[in-house]
Amino acid sequence: MSLADKVLAVNDDLPIRTDKPVHSGKVRSVYWLTEADSKRLIQERNYDVATDAPLAIMVISDRISAFDCIWKGEGDMRGVPGKGAALNAISNHWFKLFRENGLADSHILEIPHPFVWIVQKAKPVMIEAIARQYITGSMWRAYDKGEREFCGIRIPEGLTKDQKLDELLITPSTKGILEGIPGVPAQDDVNITRQNIEDNYQAFNFRTQDDIDRYERLLKEGFDVISGELAKLDQMFIDTKFEFGYVTDKTGNEKLIYMDEVGTPDSSRIWDGPSFRENGKVVENSKEGFRQFLLNHFPDPDILLNKDRMDEREALARDNELPLSAIQMVTDTYVGIAEKITGEKIHLSDNPKAEIIQILKDEFKLIN
Repeated sequence: MSLADKVLAVNDDLPIRTDKPVHSGKVRSVYWLTEADSKRLIQERNYDVATDAPLAIMVISDRISAFDCIWKGEGDMRGVPGKGAALNAISNHWFKLFRENGLADSHILEIPHPFVWIVQKAKPVMIEAIARQYITGSMWRAYDKGEREFCGIRIPEGLTKDQKLDELLITPSTKGILEGIPGVPAQDDVNITRQNIEDNYQAFNFRTQDDIDRYERLLKEGFDVISGELAKLDQMFIDTKFEFGYVTDKTGNEKLIYMDEVGTPDSSRIWDGPSFRENGKVVENSKEGFRQFLLNHFPDPDILLNKDRMDEREALARDNELPLSAIQMVTDTYVGIAEKITGEKIHLSDNPKAEIIQILKDEFKLIN
């Protein structure tokens, strides 16, 4: 069996019983269970959710997305071996630590397979909650061009690239296109201020104004938990994106939870401590290394950075197979940091799709 066969590139064609369209994102696919199956599982598995809560099977893939495109490698390599299992393992680890530290729950109810989460439907807060401890990436590029205000927060003069900020900076942006909010363009991923959120908290799906404080607190506490654990491994937590939503437990209590993924190489920058400390060199243990590879690999990097050239960018991803050395680099990064964080080996399955189908059929009775 070739390595390409071990990659789960297509994850929206599983025979999971559903009466709704499968939602396929850049990396994960979501199968909404039938009302009957949701109720049955809530009862059988004793999940702490409302008896009528919609449940879904969320299946991760090994696809690699960067600059809003999906990339592929030579030899029909449609993803990165080990990436999906590594991402899930890291998120699972942090979600568990958050619960143990009394922060908040996540949308995950059970983990039947390294590629699979059983989740409850949450009402998402329409904010990409971004926290930054260092000035780098897009924020540095904007600062270097003279910008000094980010999401309504004034940044001091005289900062240098990759410098640690005096305090954790929260720079939220919109999640999806939000219409009719004064001062907020109806575009995905637009930077917003805390004042924007306070003035229009219901448009962002917050229940109360107090929940704005709560989301910021959960963001900071979550960042601190991950940062502290990574520091023990001599890794630096640079910046990250969290997402939040609301769910109702079996007693009818509505609560704000973490959702999507947390502290992964896809959603965060993680730097190697010794390399940075000893010679100021940034060694990425995150997707940023892959992004830098793409910027160096193609002769015109502006295609990847300029949103007005999206058609050219999509053609670049569609028509080019990346060298296998680049795919292997991503495997090494993701599997390496996952094993470091969790202390456990990431198992490369010979046939993840067959394993998932078998488990969901035998244990959960979700395959016809």
